[in-house]
Amino acid sequence: MRLLMLGGTEFVGRVVVEAALGRGWEVTVFHRGRHAPPAGVRSLHGDRTAPDGLAALAADPGPWDAVVDTWSAAPRAVRDTARLLRGRAGRYAYVSSGSVYAWAPPAGFTEDAPVVEGASADAEQTDYARDKRGGELAAVAEFGAADALLVRSGLILGPYENIGRLPWWLNRIAAGGPVLAPGPRDLPLQFIDVRDLAGWTLDAVERGLGGPYNLISPPGHTTMGKLLDACVAATGSTAELRWTDPETVLAAGIEPWSQLPVWAPPGTEMHGALHGGDVSRALAAGLTCRPAEETVEDTWAWLRSLGGTAPQRPDRPVVGLAPEVEAKVLGQR
Repeated sequence: MRLLMLGGTEFVGRVVVEAALGRGWEVTVFHRGRHAPPAGVRSLHGDRTAPDGLAALAADPGPWDAVVDTWSAAPRAVRDTARLLRGRAGRYAYVSSGSVYAWAPPAGFTEDAPVVEGASADAEQTDYARDKRGGELAAVAEFGAADALLVRSGLILGPYENIGRLPWWLNRIAAGGPVLAPGPRDLPLQFIDVRDLAGWTLDAVERGLGGPYNLISPPGHTTMGKLLDACVAATGSTAELRWTDPETVLAAGIEPWSQLPVWAPPGTEMHGALHGGDVSRALAAGLTCRPAEETVEDTWAWLRSLGGTAPQRPDRPVVGLAPEVEAKVLGQR
């Protein structure tokens, strides 16, 4: 297989490239040159937001069996790239997001759930949900519904994470002491290990799949308790997890998901939307998910290789709870 990866130097794109190389595929990476892609690829440089930014790609005849695109900004960049590649690539896999569903999709939502309104393949950057939906529309418009694979990922964790969710928990627990653990312990969670996402996506393009797929672990893949216990075990920390009821956490003004990454209060529309997706279609198409403990252990090993400081995407807010806020809540228990 010949793969064109748009991006391919950070997080999801990088793992897709590594997975493709591991299969013996021939990989071309089109990127801005800010970070080096994995060894063994052909590199093309260009900025999709700049005038003539696709010149290097236009000059390369390909062809490619598949394109994988993770773009998260102005949909017109997906439109322009897909239009350029039409006829030179067999399939277009767009790594989208569960955010494309109209908020808040009820627990158990499938790929047929209503999507956000106001998205356009021709749009400039607006907000994350409409940008991702616009990217989907662009891929389908240029490649057709049968040859455009829409990977609607949920929460993505694992090595190379540049959002900071699991790295924050790992570093906080590694620091030791009492840790505010938002309850309940048995709160079910869904996420997708980035390597499972990459493997499934490559399998899907090889098999010729098209259309939308919710790509996240089955509901209840793990729990908040098991995830944080795995962080304690992986780091070898003496941290004490102090489980705190959701009412106390929310009364303190703490923002779920952003200040306490991964966590969404039970029984809320947020929890149903973030940890209640139906993935039966992806499972039927071969999705398998590794244990949460493996994701945690491997992410910690990667973090240690960097000295504990994970990369941070400049277009995403820093996540995590301030120490003084945590101490105040724990002191009131």
